[in-house]
Amino acid sequence: MKRPLSPVETADVVREALGPEAVVRGARELTEGTFNSAYALTLADGRELVLKVAPPPGTPLLTYERHLLSTEADCLRAFAERTSAPLPELVAAGVSAQGREYLLTSLLPGASWSSQAERIDGRQRATLRRQVGRHVAAMHSVTGDGPFGYPGRAELSAPTWTGAYQQVVDALLADAARYAVDLPRPAAEIGERLHAAADASLGAVTTPVLVHFDLWDGNVFVDLDRPQPVVTGLIDHERALWADPAADFVSLALLGDIAGDRDFLAGYADGGGPVVLDEATRHRLHLYRAHLALVMVVEAVPRGTAVAGNAAWNARVADWLVRELDALARR
Repeated sequence: MKRPLSPVETADVVREALGPEAVVRGARELTEGTFNSAYALTLADGRELVLKVAPPPGTPLLTYERHLLSTEADCLRAFAERTSAPLPELVAAGVSAQGREYLLTSLLPGASWSSQAERIDGRQRATLRRQVGRHVAAMHSVTGDGPFGYPGRAELSAPTWTGAYQQVVDALLADAARYAVDLPRPAAEIGERLHAAADASLGAVTTPVLVHFDLWDGNVFVDLDRPQPVVTGLIDHERALWADPAADFVSLALLGDIAGDRDFLAGYADGGGPVVLDEATRHRLHLYRAHLALVMVVEAVPRGTAVAGNAAWNARVADWLVRELDALARR
């Protein structure tokens, strides 16, 4: 999926974005992501930035994956204007001469939670998860008056959350057919079950909230070298959509249940988060877990990760999808 840039290409994109006086003195590839190419840059004027560049034209994509960096730029603007959550500062965004979207942001201190997980003890985890909860609550204060769904994507948007969710599911199932994905249940069964459950439960969501939807530990930056550990930022807003804020709880507890994360929930409540884990919300979470699991099952084929070396992980994700579908059937 990723197609790294050469040093010359990196320098060219930076000059396109910032002007001919912008000179790259150092570049380090960031390898945790699997979609965009990303680099930590040091410029001659001392600035430290992150450059993200989308895959080149012609790369196999899921329907919702078009123009993701444009979405991220819009989200960073919206969050910067309306919240105090720690996020990278948007520096520039556009399309390179090679036709690839790019995004330049400030470089956050620290490193991803996932890359430092072995250093985080129980007390530090409690502190950091409370901080994450407060920051997510702050992001969930950003509401819209337009359609639900993916920003700027009429084919993946609708006036109601029920309609938008169903369009997103239909697009994923169409992608599965297009890439000949081996789904763990027939596509028609998946679609029927998710449509029926959405009709029954998503009508209660009436206010579009800007939802990150990819808040796994790799997208949470922390600094463990201070007297007290600090969450320094939440990154990679490219998959954001206007949705039910509870949808963010899925990636925050990947393959699990946010109900077990007391520290996150305490921080979220302290921050004034709009979601309460009542019975109706718990039911909606089955829909959102099924959505994310379906994304992960389908994307493995065009991304090239549906291979023997990833068999155990792919099987866990497929089982997760089946569990959530079965949970919805029991309602």
